[in-house]
Amino acid sequence: MENSKDPFCAIDLIVDKKEPASIVYEDELFIAFLDHHPLFPGHTLLAPKKHLKTLYDLPAQWVSPFFSLSQRLGQAVEQATSAAGSFIAINNTVSQSIPHLHLHIVPRNKGDGLKGFFWPRTHYENEQHKQDTLEKIKYYFSKD
Repeated sequence: MENSKDPFCAIDLIVDKKEPASIVYEDELFIAFLDHHPLFPGHTLLAPKKHLKTLYDLPAQWVSPFFSLSQRLGQAVEQATSAAGSFIAINNTVSQSIPHLHLHIVPRNKGDGLKGFFWPRTHYENEQHKQDTLEKIKYYFSKD
């Protein structure tokens, strides 16, 4: 697979193991990891390993596996965080903080403070909390 990477892209650096990340899932096409600045603990990003800028660049044969993974990861994130639901989002160019296709899976609960697009960012309590969240998501993801 031809892969023209961006040497400044955070996701490409994570894929190449040049930038640390809490990896939830990885295969030959995709990688999922905890967001460095989560909206809520468990906020996970799913991205193709190939440097693709938007959803429109995703090869047709990858659409089904990408969204199947998003379903499985979404369920795992909800279960791992005891969330009532989730927010699943993809920005295409506008509001895309990293110019690399990535899907956000954000655990949600009623009254969590997430309103419209003015989102409060939170932090993990500590590194152990982050690691525990990561392991729970991996556990629920592997149950399928």
